[in-house]
Amino acid sequence: MQKKRLLPCSAPLVLILCQVLTALEVPLDPQLLEQLPQPPTITHQSPKNYIVDPRENIVIQCEAKGKPPPSFSWTRNGTLFDTEKDPLVTMKPNSGTLEINIINGGKTEAYEGEYQCTAKNDRGTAVSNIIVVRQSRSPLWTKEKIEPIVIQQGMPLVLPCKPPRGLPPPVVFWMDNFFQRLPQNGRISQGLNGDLYFSNVQPEDSRDFYICYARFNLTQTIHQKQPISLKVLSTDSMNETIAANLTDTDFYGDSPAENRSPSLLVPTGHTSNRTVLRGEVLLLECIAEGLPTPEIRWNKEGAEFPSDRVFFENYNKTLKIIEVSEADAGKYRCTAHNDRGSFHHIITVIVKAAPYWITEPKNLVLSPGEDGTLICRPNGNPSPSITWLINGVAIELAPHDPSRKVEGDTVMFTKVQERASAVYQCNASNIYGYKLANAFVNVLAEKPRILSSKKVYQVIANKAAFLDCPFFGSPFPRIAWFKGMQTSVLHGNGYIFHDNGTLEVPVAQKDSSGTYTCVARNNLGTDQKTVELEVKDPTMIISQPEYKVIQRYGSASFECKVKHDPTLAVELLWLKDNSDLPIDERFIIENERLSIKNITDKDKGTYTCVANTTLDSASASAVLTVVEATLPPPVKNDRPEAPSDLELTDPLEKSVQLSWVPGDDNNSPITEFIIEYEDGMREPGTWQLQTKVSGTQTTASLKLSPYVNYSFRVIAVNEIGRSDPSVPSERYMTKAAEPDINPSDIKGIGTEPDNLVITWNPLNGFDSNGPGLQYKVSWRQKDFDEEWTSVIVANVSKYIVSGTPTFVPYEIKVQALNDLGYAPEPPVVIGHSGEDLPMVAPGNVEVEVLNATLAKVQWDAVPLTTVRGHLQGYRVYYWKAINQTNRNRRHIEKWMLTFAGNRTHGMLPGLLPNTNYILNVRVVNGKGEGPSSKDKYFETPEGVPSMAILQIHHRTSDSLTLTWSPPVHPNGVLTQYTLKYQSINATHELGPPVEVIIPANESSYILKNLNQNTRYKFYFYAHTAVGPGIQSTQEAVTAMDEAMASRQVDIATQGWFIGLMCAVALLILVLLIVCFIRRNKGGKYPVKEKEDAHADPEIQPMKEDDGTFGEYSDAEDHKPLKKGSRTPSDRTVKKEDSDDSLVDYGEGVNGQFNEDGSFIGQYSGKKEKEPVEGNESSEAPSPVNAMNSFV
Repeated sequence: MQKKRLLPCSAPLVLILCQVLTALEVPLDPQLLEQLPQPPTITHQSPKNYIVDPRENIVIQCEAKGKPPPSFSWTRNGTLFDTEKDPLVTMKPNSGTLEINIINGGKTEAYEGEYQCTAKNDRGTAVSNIIVVRQSRSPLWTKEKIEPIVIQQGMPLVLPCKPPRGLPPPVVFWMDNFFQRLPQNGRISQGLNGDLYFSNVQPEDSRDFYICYARFNLTQTIHQKQPISLKVLSTDSMNETIAANLTDTDFYGDSPAENRSPSLLVPTGHTSNRTVLRGEVLLLECIAEGLPTPEIRWNKEGAEFPSDRVFFENYNKTLKIIEVSEADAGKYRCTAHNDRGSFHHIITVIVKAAPYWITEPKNLVLSPGEDGTLICRPNGNPSPSITWLINGVAIELAPHDPSRKVEGDTVMFTKVQERASAVYQCNASNIYGYKLANAFVNVLAEKPRILSSKKVYQVIANKAAFLDCPFFGSPFPRIAWFKGMQTSVLHGNGYIFHDNGTLEVPVAQKDSSGTYTCVARNNLGTDQKTVELEVKDPTMIISQPEYKVIQRYGSASFECKVKHDPTLAVELLWLKDNSDLPIDERFIIENERLSIKNITDKDKGTYTCVANTTLDSASASAVLTVVEATLPPPVKNDRPEAPSDLELTDPLEKSVQLSWVPGDDNNSPITEFIIEYEDGMREPGTWQLQTKVSGTQTTASLKLSPYVNYSFRVIAVNEIGRSDPSVPSERYMTKAAEPDINPSDIKGIGTEPDNLVITWNPLNGFDSNGPGLQYKVSWRQKDFDEEWTSVIVANVSKYIVSGTPTFVPYEIKVQALNDLGYAPEPPVVIGHSGEDLPMVAPGNVEVEVLNATLAKVQWDAVPLTTVRGHLQGYRVYYWKAINQTNRNRRHIEKWMLTFAGNRTHGMLPGLLPNTNYILNVRVVNGKGEGPSSKDKYFETPEGVPSMAILQIHHRTSDSLTLTWSPPVHPNGVLTQYTLKYQSINATHELGPPVEVIIPANESSYILKNLNQNTRYKFYFYAHTAVGPGIQSTQEAVTAMDEAMASRQVDIATQGWFIGLMCAVALLILVLLIVCFIRRNKGGKYPVKEKEDAHADPEIQPMKEDDGTFGEYSDAEDHKPLKKGSRTPSDRTVKKEDSDDSLVDYGEGVNGQFNEDGSFIGQYSGKKEKEPVEGNESSEAPSPVNAMNSFV
């Protein structure tokens, strides 16, 4: 913030702030912006190359702002596009965005072409980029017959893919017939063209199905090439084949493949060239053949690789450089080597550049009669040509304007008039593209307006006061400040006037209080604002708490008396060790006193009283020491007596000798002396630590600071505590000198997009070394300005530089000075001007649904020049799409994941199956979020349902009634229920399983023809089209026949039956005694032999021949029906020894993924069908789900 200093004068004079005529800055005041006329500005538009999904409506975006609001029109292929004549085309209200209805009959190919949007009001016309709309295409492979390949072990091989050309190009990958990704390593790898390369083939490479797939992301389709069959003949099998089938010619050569030195499969030859555009990604590839498998090394001739932009991929066969710059041009050497030799290839990289901005033209606001310039400075390779347009028309064809002159990349304006308002377009183009920028010239004639509404300013005495007067007007107003009734003459220390209208009173005193009036004038009118300045007395602690040594279980009190301005309310707080006091009834606060009763060891520490007002605060501290309670000793041990007879000798500029006489130590030796000083000029009554010396010393040489009025006192210390302070010494005033040090902690951080706030820790009074402490603040734009801009400010701690470009680096230094001179040259610190919200949204947002609960989102990184701040990352917001069921909800739950700024993709976990979602992506900097990308819709596939809870009612002797409720989470459309049950006999053996299929619309079922008084175990689960859900198990017993129950009661009451049971019990008791005796002797008893002979029924396997089950155990309801099944009870497939790792989630999410970021198939969310009987087979996995899980 530029400012000027006006020293006091003796004449009654109005304070005038002189201004330099320059281009106007319009304050970001919403009310003001709504009132000022403004030419149109394009705020959002579709990308230049816009590829659309043929299944969705085409939305071509064009948003603009202006005052009055602009009207919109479009051209298509260079001619006017009349949207009203096409019933399938609509334009959004108050917007230029077009929506072409493809879903209801439109043909996408009919609307391909070049579109350009125009936004116009009475102050000018802005135009968008030319937006090329093309339909996404995903063609099929041409039909071809592929012969099986038979090859000798160790030979090189290339399996061609040659995917169809799509728009955009497809993602290529290789899989087998089980939809498993083919393993790749240093010997086998996929090239950038999609072909599969073998440095040397081995017998394990033999397989019937090598299948190349092409996935077209935009249309979400996957096409496959005809499978390729490969058979590798080992040395032994080759010889057998030759002996059996060949007679005249050795088909495979005279001998099997031997070790050989490397050669390159791609690229061919020893040299090649590659052209890449600045800012793009450079991919260089070298794939070698040889035996043993060669390794690849890369280097650049005459230069090192930029470590932060270079990546080695595909087992070191691919060199990837991101954000290519001109420095990346040169010769790159790839070397393939093995133990038989080496081969190298040199790739010459040529870097070209589409146009980019060095200086992009900026909007210009001028007053009538002012001068200004528009500068359009692009760069590129080859150098771009510049074309100027005005309101969308070539400037050569526009009406002549004598105030306008075009010279190459600059348009100059001289003494403009209000009718000269217009929008200028600068088009920079070369063979690689173009850049189009709109910049308006807005000529305004506005009378002054003062924008602040604050009326009262309060400040503590001796502090700086800032009276704000933000203003706007065109021509630029002159600012004047008056005090009192606009006739008062200003006296005192002077005033500082800032260019933004603020009046600064550097050191406010009581007589600075009063009424101040700010007046803004230009030739169109006047505006004024009156404010009140109130200067308050500072808050001080006039009676500080004192150091205490208290015996355990004693009491202590601290007093803190405060003096403050009577018009300000004061709040007194007590702290212990800089934290709140303990919640304890022993601590009592009354008025300005803190009392502590029944003191314990935990009460020792530092107690601080803090007095706060709305403007300032003051604090003071004292230490409480707790000692052990003892009986009165026969000899008095106490704190030492205070030292006396302080004397100053040998006075020098920066040192003095202090001597004293120790007091009585009271039977406890003095361990040290504490020397304190008081600055009678700056802080009278406040004592600070000077130094500490041994308890045996009685003199000390003290180092002093310049320009301090010293007085010293001495305190003696022993084990009991500290003595009272001595009587202060005589005063000693040191001479003033220039500062020795500069302020510390220099920072430059902008708080607004157009400012730079320079802050520092000011020097304390002792470091000032003399009167008139000030600071010289200097700054210049890094790598741009040669000269420093400097200003001298009063003893403050910050300075605001206004009118800076957004987020650019500055070199900053702050130097202390006083009336005697400057401190040493300060170091230079790098700061940045203020950040602004990011300008653009991430483009090309794509969503790939990996499985029912996981999706991958991708986007294009935004150019760093549009971030306008420190790039903190990207935020992905996603939520469920509104349907008829939840349309009336007032709140839609949204989820957000944040990804690092160097990422352009991420994973969305925890999605619900069979659900429609919407997402968008925003870029984030220190200021906040930028605009969101276009909403992207995606849908998760069906999953397996959750558990359907089975309940059993109404038991009879031969039937059971089963009821259930649908799964809480069906995760799709239910197709059926499966009920399986088995009988359980008295020995816990399971009977043969019976399976019942029940329609999905049923909620109960009656099982008939069951055996009476028999236990049954039931397994129940629901199905969707994906497969069965989580299994629910239950057990139930059929009822007993009444006649049988009656007979059982009769037998149980017979005497002979009771006698028989008693005999059996007696026999069992005798057997137990015999077993116990034999066991103690080490022998085996029959029960033990039986246990050894029979394995645990829990681990007996299923009988595979007839599908029956082993013995039943009810120890765990959810054990699988078939022992040894590889499917656990939760119906998920486990994968062991997985080496995949999750790297693509936002903060706080974990899972497993392949190296390329794709989610592995076993975790795709599709649960496999669990076999129940031995002769049943698992359901085959879905091909689409399997492929999506790997790509």
